[in-house]
Amino acid sequence: MTSSFTRRTFLALAGAVPFALRGSAASTTPPVGLELYTVRDALQKDLTGTVRAVAKIGYKVVEFYSPYYSWTPQQASDMRKLLDDLGVRCLSTHNDSNALAPEGIQKAIDLNQAIGSKYIVMASPGDVTGADGWKAVADRLNAASERLAPLGMFAGYHNHGPEWQPVGGKRPMDILASATTRNVALQFDIGTCVAAGADPVAWITANPGRIKSMHCKDWAPGKDYAVLFGEGVSPWAKIFAAAESTGGIEYYLIEQEAGPADEQMQRAAQCLANWNKMRG
Repeated sequence: MTSSFTRRTFLALAGAVPFALRGSAASTTPPVGLELYTVRDALQKDLTGTVRAVAKIGYKVVEFYSPYYSWTPQQASDMRKLLDDLGVRCLSTHNDSNALAPEGIQKAIDLNQAIGSKYIVMASPGDVTGADGWKAVADRLNAASERLAPLGMFAGYHNHGPEWQPVGGKRPMDILASATTRNVALQFDIGTCVAAGADPVAWITANPGRIKSMHCKDWAPGKDYAVLFGEGVSPWAKIFAAAESTGGIEYYLIEQEAGPADEQMQRAAQCLANWNKMRG
């Protein structure tokens, strides 16, 4: 009887192990969210209704962009309650340079803490001239990072197209990466990198542990950023492999910034469908 029980137990456990391992692997897969600029027209008309619609599509993470900075503390608190009710998280926000300046960062801290975000990302550095200008941007990011670190929060930088064009023989992206501390996250916009003819995998590999999130925005010749995620020329399989093995990726954000205003939600849904087919 004891021998039979032991054998049955062994077989049951042996059968369960693959499922347990599969569940463990699934739990460590970085979640996919939506940069809400994708649905900006709807968001401007109906903030809470749009967030509900994004959650209904199936997104588990959202990223608010700069208009959030005008919220009152109560609006931020109400948004956190809505996100919690929907089972959606906000892990980062997009900001202009002033939100990370000494005079503006406390408001950014208060609002981000209220909605549960730990990454305050500079998505617009303002007018920058020459290599020294980019070094000044790095200095602002480093100062913000020092302010945020005791709070368990982080400063970040989100690239666009100009950062891939050399200034004085060096790309601003490389200036920012080398002049900021490793605590400053490099939120990687894939589409602008590919459009510039740069190698996204090489960039991830060159900055291990700093690509905490990325904007999965695609690009294709002739269609530019109007192409949906997964339908452009970005080497997504290689990008994901590098991000998850080397980059330190914590979450992905789909962004689709082109197309008619009345199709924004539809395009956000199709991008997620493409994602699920690719990553499913």
